[in-house]
Amino acid sequence: MARDLLVLIELAPPSLARLEAAGFTLHLALTAQERAQAIRTLGPKVQGVLTNGSTGLAAAEIEALPNLGIICAQGAGYEQIDLPAARARGIQVSHGPGTNDESVADHAMALLMALVRGIVQADAAVRHGLWRQSRQPQPLLSRKNLGILGLGNIGQQIARRGAGGFAMAVAYHSRRPRPDSTLQYFPTPQALAAWADFLIVATPGGAGTLHLVDAAVLQALGPEGYLVNIARGSVVDSSALAQALGQRQIAGAALDVVEGEPEVPSSLLGLDNLILTPHIAGRSPEAVNATLHLVIDNLEAFFAGRPLLTPVPEQVQPG
Repeated sequence: MARDLLVLIELAPPSLARLEAAGFTLHLALTAQERAQAIRTLGPKVQGVLTNGSTGLAAAEIEALPNLGIICAQGAGYEQIDLPAARARGIQVSHGPGTNDESVADHAMALLMALVRGIVQADAAVRHGLWRQSRQPQPLLSRKNLGILGLGNIGQQIARRGAGGFAMAVAYHSRRPRPDSTLQYFPTPQALAAWADFLIVATPGGAGTLHLVDAAVLQALGPEGYLVNIARGSVVDSSALAQALGQRQIAGAALDVVEGEPEVPSSLLGLDNLILTPHIAGRSPEAVNATLHLVIDNLEAFFAGRPLLTPVPEQVQPG
């Protein structure tokens, strides 16, 4: 039985080899042009699509694949997949919750430490012979206030690292208070930012969290506050952030995700109080292996007529 899989996201050669070894015929389409051409030319051959939350799959693309039966989102997010269009056709949708939580939380703390302690700037200064000039005091992380936007699996992992490793006071904002959490809850992002020394964004993406971190939140965070985003680029208003950083309305920011990635807004590129990484928080070898394993398990379940292991929930809530 043919099992043709349209792959819309970049995968390392070992991951592609594992998918092929599992019996899938792969069709890679990584750019917008390749994607449009693949959907147009392959059409009825495609039975499955492998994507992720930020790459997604639009309603028109779903409509152009008449034999599509499953959409697999690698990783937890699925915000750019048109779920109503998929469900109207009876197409199953899976995702990968829990596969990269630890990796993303580790990266969030690594970014926070590098940002607050000025690691990137100090490294560059030393390499340019500016040892003495780069020895300014940098803030402590320990015993500071850590605010987390979004207390899902990743947010909880970050909270544990902050409270346990750095004795931070930790508080959060989400759509509603979590009854299972003893952490302090703030009813708005702005209120949380006003309390926090460090604000880490760990929400889902999508319309419900679009520009949740706006100019008002950044102003509340203040000139001694730091922002880290390991969620989705759309959650932070890039224009407002560029202005806040450029005018020193906040002390600094570290972003693993940006609006419109992989293109980075030009307004961010020249800022010396900003650290950028290329959406790699969840790309530890352990996380990549776990994520791909779950993708293959969900695909195998679908083609064998069994229930998916991790279907996207029927009732999707905004972040």
